[in-house]
Amino acid sequence: MSLPERYAFIAEWYDQNAAIMRSYQLLYYASDNTVEMYDIKNRRIFLKRSKVENLCFEDLFIGGTINVHSRQLNLVEYADEFTKKQLSSKKEKTLAMIKPDAVAKFGAIIDMIYRGGFLIVNAKMTKLSRKDAEEFYQEHVQRPFFDNLVRFMASGPSIAMELMSNSAVTEWRRLLGPTDSSMARSEAPNSVRAKFGTDQTRNACHGSDAVATGQRETSFFFAAPGRWKNTAKFSESSCCVIKPSAVLEGNAGQIMMAIKEAGFEVSALQMFHLEKANAEEFFEVYKGVVAEFTEMVQELCSGPCFALEITGKGPNTANDFREFVGPADPEIARTLRPNTLRAKFGLNKIKNAIHCTDLPEDCQLEVEYFFRILAE
Repeated sequence: MSLPERYAFIAEWYDQNAAIMRSYQLLYYASDNTVEMYDIKNRRIFLKRSKVENLCFEDLFIGGTINVHSRQLNLVEYADEFTKKQLSSKKEKTLAMIKPDAVAKFGAIIDMIYRGGFLIVNAKMTKLSRKDAEEFYQEHVQRPFFDNLVRFMASGPSIAMELMSNSAVTEWRRLLGPTDSSMARSEAPNSVRAKFGTDQTRNACHGSDAVATGQRETSFFFAAPGRWKNTAKFSESSCCVIKPSAVLEGNAGQIMMAIKEAGFEVSALQMFHLEKANAEEFFEVYKGVVAEFTEMVQELCSGPCFALEITGKGPNTANDFREFVGPADPEIARTLRPNTLRAKFGLNKIKNAIHCTDLPEDCQLEVEYFFRILAE
C-alpha cells in the first residue's frame, strides 16, 4: 500500500503574547486534506494530524498565508526536496500591473485573470512617482521610449498584482497579447491588450518577461509593503470588503465591474489576509448584537479578501453603496432586491460576498482601519 502524497513546508506564526516568531514544519496530506505540525525549536509535535476546514492544495505556496485552527501561518520555504520539485513550477509567480490608462477597467481585467486560471496572491493600488517608474523600468533606460514611458506610468494610479499559476510568466504574457495594442487586436483579439490597450505604451498592462524578472518585480512592490502609499482619500467614501468566499469563487472581478457600472468609483484597493484578532477588531461593533458574530469572523479570516474604498457619489456615497450591496441575507436580497450585489453573488448570510459600512458615521473609521492601520 503506497503512502499518501505528503508536502512539507516551513511555516511561521507570530505569537503576539510572547512577541516572538515561532517556526514549524507543516505537513499537508493531499489524500485526505489533513495537516500536522512540528515545533522546530522545541522538537515536539505541535498539532496532531487533523482535518483543517477551508484549506485546500491551491493555498499552499511559498509566500502564501493559511489559517490553521484560527492561527494565521506564513509559508516561508519548502521543507524537503520532494515538495520543492513537485511545486516550484506549478506555483510559479509573476507580476501583473494594470497601467494608468486601464485602471478604469480593472474589474474586467481582474475577471479575465481569474477566468484565465490565475490566483491573485497580492494586489495593491498605488501611484508611482517618476523616480519609482525609472527604477522599475531601469533596463529600458537607454531606449528612445523611456522618458515617455516613465512619464506615463507616473501620470495616475496603477494596480500591482502578484499572480500565480502553472507557468505563470508564459501564461500571463499569452493572455496579455502583443506589446503593440493594434497588433494585439489583429493577432490576439481576445487578449487584454486587444480589449483595453491603445498603443504600444498605453497598452493596459505590464507582465514580467522571465521567471527571474518576475521575482524582482514582485519584490519591488510587495517585499517592503510600507514603501508604497495607497491611494485612499478618506473623505466622502465607504468601505467595501469582498469576502474570502467570493474571492475563492472567482467573483471578485465581476463584483468590481458591477460596482463601476453602478456609477461608483474605487479610489483605493488592496488585498489582505486578516488574522482572527484583526477580524474580531473590525467586526467588534457586531459583537453581542449579531448572533452570527463568530461565523462572520471565521469567514473574514478564512482566506484573502479585497478591501476597496468606494467613492463617486459625494456625500451620498455611503447610503447609496449600502443600498446597492443589499440585505445581509442573500436569500432575502434575491426576493426583495434581486439587482443588488448580495443577491447576485452571496451564498448565505455568512458568505454573503460583501461587507459594506452600515452607518455613514463609521465609514472613515472602517476605511482607515484597512488603509491606514493594516496597510501600514
